[in-house]
Amino acid sequence: MDIAVERFARYGYQNTKISDIVNDAGVAQGTFYWYFKSKEAIALEIIEAGREDLLAVIKRGYRTGGGSVQEMVQGSQRLLADIFRFAQEHRYFMQLLLMDNGEEEAIRNAFRETRIEMEDSFRRNIERAVELGMLPKSSDIHIRAALLMSLIEGIVARWLFGPTPSDSNLPELAVDELAAQAVHFEFFGLLGI
Repeated sequence: MDIAVERFARYGYQNTKISDIVNDAGVAQGTFYWYFKSKEAIALEIIEAGREDLLAVIKRGYRTGGGSVQEMVQGSQRLLADIFRFAQEHRYFMQLLLMDNGEEEAIRNAFRETRIEMEDSFRRNIERAVELGMLPKSSDIHIRAALLMSLIEGIVARWLFGPTPSDSNLPELAVDELAAQAVHFEFFGLLGI
């Protein structure tokens, strides 16, 4: 699966053959078919495993108790650092998730569902923050979740896959600094307070 996800990310799903995967893995084609019935089957398995792992990372950041604004900022920073670490460690999966590769419908749908589940997880976390009195009840939770999802997608895509301006230090930022900058923007926006 590791070889398949890397090949799909580097060369595209359509351009990757099962023979490429098994040659890189050093196994016979029959071994592949022992575990997977098709190229689509291995791609869907990769997406499901990546989805489960990524959602587990997000769920670790769920709020369990109230706290101050500073504690909320620190919690969000830990969560974003964990997500960015996951993205760095699972670069090929994230490339497939975030970059439109025009794959087959079943694969596009699986990636779309993964992104929807991510946003739903952020929405549940925001709802919990409202329940705990950490965010105002007037907050539009769906908009906040969509904005947070877009922020994370954009940062990861630019950070790991470019393009970035030649004078940007984004690609060199460490995970913790990237998370700190993202949380600062999330909470304080363009005002830079």
